[in-house]
Amino acid sequence: MDKNYIFNQRIRLRHLYTFVAVAQQGTLGRAAETLNLSQPALSKTLNELEELAGTRLFERGRLGAQLTTMGEQFLTHAVRVLDALNHAGQSFSPAVEGQPEIIRLGALTTAAMGMLPLILDRFHKQQPQTTVQVATLHNNVLLAGLKGGDFDVAIGRMADAEMMTGLTYELLFLESLKLVVRPDHPLLNDNVTLSRALQWPVVISPEGTAPRRIAEAMMAEQQCSLPTHCVETSSTSLARQLAQRYNYVWFVPSGAIKEDLTHNAMVALPIASSGPGEPVGIITRTGHALTLSGEILLATIRKCHSG
Repeated sequence: MDKNYIFNQRIRLRHLYTFVAVAQQGTLGRAAETLNLSQPALSKTLNELEELAGTRLFERGRLGAQLTTMGEQFLTHAVRVLDALNHAGQSFSPAVEGQPEIIRLGALTTAAMGMLPLILDRFHKQQPQTTVQVATLHNNVLLAGLKGGDFDVAIGRMADAEMMTGLTYELLFLESLKLVVRPDHPLLNDNVTLSRALQWPVVISPEGTAPRRIAEAMMAEQQCSLPTHCVETSSTSLARQLAQRYNYVWFVPSGAIKEDLTHNAMVALPIASSGPGEPVGIITRTGHALTLSGEILLATIRKCHSG
């Protein structure tokens, strides 16, 4: 019997919900909390799905669960299926006259921390009757959600050709990586080099992310290595607190730290990242027409970035 037939007949919605939750949360523990399941039950469901698929969808390790290449491909389809079910359910509830228009915006966490507050403030001055639902996600989950119809507009990074199929990308800027510390950090009293900065505790993005790849390239170029006393996290709020309150050196995308640098809440070390930076831009679904409010949001994003 055809393997695809067996897979399609035996896969269940619980498999898809579990898979997407793990992809979004990054660890089995957080995904289990989100779904209100025990971690062993969630792990069993995920193992069933991988057995049905005949391949590993996640690489599990000390940093959590990272999507494999096949996992990234399957994520697009899983999100699309769950989104279709969500829309089908909504079709049974007729729209109430006078309800505010809703725009769904997906964004990188660094964009949400850096540019989004100004964008949203300016947008609502023009469109006070529009509700903006914002979700901050890792880039691969963001792109899959956009393809599946979870978002109308996204602010994310360019990915490989396969992940960008069906999407339209408009470059906003190239995001560099900065090393920042609090203004009274003892390191600033020294001759600052990367090797000296790495003698202090470090907070850095998890493996597999664009900021981490840039940081690793910097360290390899200068023959340095990551210290053992470091924190790996995708939470910009946690990283910010560690850097502002303590002696952590934070490897952070430039967009997330712009306001702190402007107001002297943080200081950038004179250490430049190699290469032009990671492209960040507006991403929409190809052929998907936006509402007037959606077009105004796009125009606001462009205007805020250009100044």
